[in-house]
Amino acid sequence: MAVAGSACGKLQDVAHPLTFDPIDEAGRQWRKHWGAASAPPMMAVTSMMRAQQIVLARLNEALEPYRLSFPRYEALMLLFYSREGELPLGKMGARLQVHPTSVTSLIDGLEGLGYVVRSAHPTDRRTTLATITDTGRGTASAATEALNAISFGMEPLKRSDIVVVTDVLRDLRLAAGDFESGDD
Repeated sequence: MAVAGSACGKLQDVAHPLTFDPIDEAGRQWRKHWGAASAPPMMAVTSMMRAQQIVLARLNEALEPYRLSFPRYEALMLLFYSREGELPLGKMGARLQVHPTSVTSLIDGLEGLGYVVRSAHPTDRRTTLATITDTGRGTASAATEALNAISFGMEPLKRSDIVVVTDVLRDLRLAAGDFESGDD
């Protein structure tokens, strides 16, 4: 079974491509069984989940030459943009919105690649710091250029559509308590 290249986001079996939109079909079935009002939210969520699969596959493929996954890239960029090139692991977890165990795993992977070093905090023995290396900085820059070249996997959307998607999802995240808005 051949699988289409993830760079184009086609993750299904290309020998038997779908001849219909499965989310439209799910919507049709949903309306029939649950009523018209509940179909749009189900279709939106299902579309977001599928889009996430497509975009993540594109990102990971672009990052593969740098031996990065997208979560590792996010952690590396957090260090890249930090003032001193280092952050406590706990602060990284909060900013990446992941469990401390996930941060440890991410830093283990980045450290194994030589992109990050781990050290004790100079004044707080309870805190471990992650520091980006020169190799990590170079990799972060090159990987970002690769992601920019593929519009972070968002093609064929136009810039204006990407802004709309971002704004709509920001409203959803804000309402869920993902962050506090400074717009008040």
